[in-house]
Amino acid sequence: MDKNELIDSPVSEMFFSHCAVSPLVPAAAEVMTTFHHDLMKQGIIALEKYGSALPHYRKQFAALLKTDPANISYTHTTAEAMCQIAWGYPFEPGDRIISYLHEYPSNHYPWLLQKRRGVELDLLPDHLDNGAASDEPPTAWSMDDLKRLCTPKTKMVALSHVQFTTGYAADLVELGRFCRERDIDLIVDCAQSLGCLPVYPEEFGISAVAASGWKWLMGPKGAGVLYTSERFRQKLEPIFGGPSMMKQMFDYLDHTWDPFEDGRKLEYSTIPWDHVLALSTIAERLFSHVSMEAVRDEVFRLQDLLVAHIDPDIFNFLKFEPNNRSGILTARLPENANQLVKALLDHQVVISERAGYLRFAPHFYQTDQQMIAGAETINRVCSNILK
Repeated sequence: MDKNELIDSPVSEMFFSHCAVSPLVPAAAEVMTTFHHDLMKQGIIALEKYGSALPHYRKQFAALLKTDPANISYTHTTAEAMCQIAWGYPFEPGDRIISYLHEYPSNHYPWLLQKRRGVELDLLPDHLDNGAASDEPPTAWSMDDLKRLCTPKTKMVALSHVQFTTGYAADLVELGRFCRERDIDLIVDCAQSLGCLPVYPEEFGISAVAASGWKWLMGPKGAGVLYTSERFRQKLEPIFGGPSMMKQMFDYLDHTWDPFEDGRKLEYSTIPWDHVLALSTIAERLFSHVSMEAVRDEVFRLQDLLVAHIDPDIFNFLKFEPNNRSGILTARLPENANQLVKALLDHQVVISERAGYLRFAPHFYQTDQQMIAGAETINRVCSNILK
């Protein structure tokens, strides 16, 4: 993999926090700046040259997800997408949703609110690798518990592909097969995987995928992507109304209720074209030239290199089975994790902390030298703090 042809490293620091907010890809920043400059000079006239922005965005992300552009919608955030799904879905009183006890809030509150409609939310407990229940911080959920919680009234399973605290990745092939066999709609939050791991909803049997664009996609904050299958989308009633979702889009005095049937059905109003252009640029220039399998393998190789050079007496990294591995490596330091994060930042090493875990998340464009230099700095700083 010739990374130099794909991306210039956007940061000089040893940046290992792509699970938080990533550096913006330089080409994406440039296209946003150009758009703003054109808008500053020409106002509405400038928009004529960007008329293909949304179709191009859908085409690029359809390729990334191995689907048809008709199944792609722009979304601002994962929470927005999940709310559209949760409130638009034809739940009936007594229906049930399965999720995980320690989900990210964007993939929890939309389902919790369905209690107003008489829908019950069943939460998978946390389990350690040995399957024993634990009161310790978040670790993972198990398929055995999912099978136990599933009932004939279970209509939906809503889980993150990768857990934001520990990096535990769901086996989407196994999970999708389980849901498909029971005619359960599988909704997956891919904020911590899209741009790092393969996400192919139609191969995996996923009804909907939502992802923010400022983590592993390295796009602007407040931009994301939503996938819905045609069959699933037909179930959804719009919960927002606006001109952009209507077939007569620009005929503002025609108030006929005639929404699109494709992904535009969920794009209800004005969309930030600068964000659309940025994400399209990233998808086209980065991820159309390299397979997601190659990205994943390179991320794992860099992780292994980083860990190999970190003093094992300092960190005990949480490890999962190969099918449950992700771009996030975590180590538990409950007493002084925040102190370490701040101290490492003073030495140009960027990591993040969640729930007492230190999260290490390098990306595929980075170099071996950055991993080794980062590990050496981590060893030096941490030995001083922890001694």
